[in-house]
Amino acid sequence: MMWRAFTLCIAACAAACATAADYPERPLRILTPFSAGSTTDIVARPLAVKLSEAWGQPVVVDNRAGAGGSIAAEIVAKATPDGHTLLIGATGPNAINPSLIKNMSYDSQRAFAPITLTSSNNLLLAVSMAVPVKSVRELVDLAKAKPGQLRFASPGTGSSPHLAGELFKSLAGIDLTHVPYKGSPQYVIDLLAARIDLSIGAAGPVLPHAKSGRLRLLGTSASKRDPAMPDVPTISEAGVPGFEVVGWYGLLTTAGTPVAVVRKLHSEVVRILALPDVKTIYANGGMDVAASSSPAAFDAYIRSERDKWAKVIKTAGIRME
Repeated sequence: MMWRAFTLCIAACAAACATAADYPERPLRILTPFSAGSTTDIVARPLAVKLSEAWGQPVVVDNRAGAGGSIAAEIVAKATPDGHTLLIGATGPNAINPSLIKNMSYDSQRAFAPITLTSSNNLLLAVSMAVPVKSVRELVDLAKAKPGQLRFASPGTGSSPHLAGELFKSLAGIDLTHVPYKGSPQYVIDLLAARIDLSIGAAGPVLPHAKSGRLRLLGTSASKRDPAMPDVPTISEAGVPGFEVVGWYGLLTTAGTPVAVVRKLHSEVVRILALPDVKTIYANGGMDVAASSSPAAFDAYIRSERDKWAKVIKTAGIRME
């Protein structure tokens, strides 16, 4: 009996090693939950190029925007668990949606195999040049004078910029009207045209316009000032104490994918993230490359983020069907 168990164990180990050695056996697909040009897209593109170079297989980036990122997430959740279908995870789809969306078609806490964090960014509070304010405090005062009249944009209901806006409203004691888009490039167009008033979103899409003087930056979302923008105060220090939001991104695949494949993906992605040209691409997109995290550590981080945002959602009374 013991010999039989030992033989089965050896066979299982051999199969796992073979799986890792053969992987990938065909083209890979990286799903991004928001549109082309969005931060998740910026995360995906260099990974796709470098994985393809390393493994000799095409790697396609597939943008599936909508439903706060749940469309892309559902595709990966229901894919064959072999590591050939990947997801750029983010705060909205993986930490916010579980508490926000009722009757999801997949269990977001069990549907994915985390691989590693890839990057993080501070969100930026930017206003249209048509909004007559030059500080967070002036914005809060204007919003109190015009309850519900100022419009803030996000790349979708349930996205981290949406929840950042709701947290801002709650802590500042103001009423803003949320306007969801399919992605940040779309709302930046309307922000520039003054069809909306403000956003608290990823740096990449707004920073070039702020530098050219077409948008006004009022604050950053982190607890400390960004060394790259030392003259821009944090939202907390500028008038809304306690406000802190950090956007994060990472790579996941379908739950049930062989552990050996997850490890191979982890090892290769960590190598790619350390490359100088990848760091530069991420920096130009307003992101910092994340410190290397194991699949288990990434999983624990996602769980802690779910707990954090569940409280914000409950306080704001937000719900999606």
